[in-house]
Amino acid sequence: MTLTLILIFLLLLSLSFNLYLFSNKKDKTVTKSLKASNTAESVGEFYNQQTDNFLKVYGEVIQAFRTTDINTLLDYQIEAIGFEDGWKVLDAGCGVCGPARYFASKKNISIDAVTISQDQVDKSNLYIDKEHLKEKVKVHLGDYHHLSKQFPQNTYNAVYFLESFGHAHNHLQVIDESWEILKPGGTLYIKDLFIKEGAFEGHQEAIQKEVENINKAYRYNIADLYQVIKHLRKKGFIVSTIKTIDLKLEEFENLTISNDFQELTGINKIENLKEYVFPVDFFEIKCYKPWNDIVFGNSRYFLQNLYYMQIEGKKQEEL
Repeated sequence: MTLTLILIFLLLLSLSFNLYLFSNKKDKTVTKSLKASNTAESVGEFYNQQTDNFLKVYGEVIQAFRTTDINTLLDYQIEAIGFEDGWKVLDAGCGVCGPARYFASKKNISIDAVTISQDQVDKSNLYIDKEHLKEKVKVHLGDYHHLSKQFPQNTYNAVYFLESFGHAHNHLQVIDESWEILKPGGTLYIKDLFIKEGAFEGHQEAIQKEVENINKAYRYNIADLYQVIKHLRKKGFIVSTIKTIDLKLEEFENLTISNDFQELTGINKIENLKEYVFPVDFFEIKCYKPWNDIVFGNSRYFLQNLYYMQIEGKKQEEL
């Protein structure tokens, strides 16, 4: 009897292990498939084909989470990022430079704007010339996964992503590259959508399915908020703010513009809104690349500086 039970146990264990291997292999295949649709080249190709359609629906500010009067959103972002006169700024994933041009017209800053789409570069240059902003906004064709190869290190007062961070096929690499080009004391600002946590049993599976649909349709890679925050802290950023976007309810556009785009293009069209589980939350994240210097850090960064001293084996006067 004992031998029979042992044999049954071993058989069940073998079956479970094989099922695990099959499931794991399947998951990896799905992940690989999704990643393949989200390379920098595929994102560029997507926007080369779809920018005209985005302009028809969104205008020159291609952001889904927005205000009815788009200037209200842009003014909010000026305050949220905290632009100061004389700042040198990098717009990572700039679209047709709608936000960059508005920011440069309102503040005494210079902006390097980066897009992976040649069509967006061409359109941006037309807008920049028309608005006489060539001295303040320069648009570049490039992949923001490799910012430090295209732009000098320790140069920028701010790097910002306005619903462009999710196009990264490697979010952590993009954070690392932003660190390289930011000055000590510089600001990293991310406003984007992140995978939602299901509040009810069974919702997480529906959420994951819709995340995969969005990723595939829009060449996106919706980020995991916890993974992003963990990497920011591990990299050394001082995380200042993680919050929902503080827009007044009466000013919020309510995402109907996304439905208009789906109607126009047929991309990821939602057939049954009553049963649709919205799969994302919008957050803004603001953090700083710290000064590793007690004089500059003072109370704000003192724990970061103490830790730096510890891992580098330095004394206070050596910082």
